[in-house]
Amino acid sequence: MRRRICLALPTNRACAETIATLHAEATYGAANFLVDVHVLILDSSDERTRPTHRAVVDALTPVPHVIVHLLDEEAQRVFLRTAVRASGLDDPDRLVGLMLPDGVSYGACTNRLFLIAAALGCESVHRRDSDSAYQLQHGRPVFPIAHELNCVGRRAGDVVRRVTESELDPAHANRTVVIAGASFVGDLSVDIGEIEALDNEVYQEVVSLWAPSDWTEEQRRELVSESFRGAGHEPFVRDHSVLGLVDPMRIDMCNITFHRDAYERVPLLPALDTIGSDYFLMHAIYDAGLPGVLHNRHIINFYTAERRTDAGFAAYQLRFTKFFLSMLYLNFIYERMGEAGSALLDDQNRLRSEVIAELARESARLDTAENRWRLETIDRCYRKLGGRYAAFADSIALRGAELIEQARNDIEEFALLTEVWPQLVRVSRAAAYALPSAAEWSGTS
Repeated sequence: MRRRICLALPTNRACAETIATLHAEATYGAANFLVDVHVLILDSSDERTRPTHRAVVDALTPVPHVIVHLLDEEAQRVFLRTAVRASGLDDPDRLVGLMLPDGVSYGACTNRLFLIAAALGCESVHRRDSDSAYQLQHGRPVFPIAHELNCVGRRAGDVVRRVTESELDPAHANRTVVIAGASFVGDLSVDIGEIEALDNEVYQEVVSLWAPSDWTEEQRRELVSESFRGAGHEPFVRDHSVLGLVDPMRIDMCNITFHRDAYERVPLLPALDTIGSDYFLMHAIYDAGLPGVLHNRHIINFYTAERRTDAGFAAYQLRFTKFFLSMLYLNFIYERMGEAGSALLDDQNRLRSEVIAELARESARLDTAENRWRLETIDRCYRKLGGRYAAFADSIALRGAELIEQARNDIEEFALLTEVWPQLVRVSRAAAYALPSAAEWSGTS
């Protein structure tokens, strides 16, 4: 019997070529594994771009066991409103707003992927990004889905013979493999190479702001040396995979899959304008001791031209700043999850959403002095860099209290969403009627 899986692409930019290559990966997966591949494209691009994406989807060659769904934001909103209404949860407008906010949210767009995948009856979500591409070997794309479908959803003890090497704790052999991922090659995952080129000391000080406040200088230096660099520039030569606990520092959200036992239990942060808000689940999986596979089919990361404009620069630096502010809360939660370990799991080895929601609520009560220090450090360092960095420092100088409060509010909203997430998933999975009709929302191939 074929499993249903979701190969997913959220985008807010023109990416016709990425859509075509995503379809090629889906075709490869359906041809080589016993799966029906639902290609899910969540299109938040502008009115000029969306017709091009639709034309690409409509022109795709029909392939057995590959179904393509292209949803603009209105179609996504219809689905969310119907699902939230069916859940009977309080304050439905607020919940819809958390999952489809008016702005950029890396976590919210992935949460929508998770809920729609549940409605489609999928067992796993395989996420890619629109500013990335596949490596080539002998002229052929190196598709990560080969490793993902080889292991995710299987009993960990049965995956030992499917990987290059195993670091699996024998006590975890009966747990399900719930994550598989690799990293990227090419550009830094965060567009801060210019800072390093202008002033390495400033680069070191700024990047270290995401470390826990009690870390030593040596720990901070090590973190900076590894941060945002992925797998460097080493091209793919041959496959290598490791079964065990997957270190979140070794994988990227452009190249990852989650099993439903993970993403149907805990969502991602719906924070606005905050890079890294979509990385929470990999930390929870690691801290809880759930098995995964780390492989080496790294994806190519590249920068789009929009980031080089003045508006794009300012928007990205704001997201970078808010990332640092989010770490006050996330570092606290990560530490507590690490201490809890297997206590994060229920008797079926699934994440306990109520425990994580309570940790988030507890973190929201932290003193914000650490975040005031972070903003002061960014202000001082960016003024030292001068130019548009100093202009950015000016733009946020009067917004410090607002940004700090936003970060606190973000974690409170994450706690709320986590509390109700299992119910939203149940409604989505059980009530596929909440989806718009095929004629309204999908191109099918």
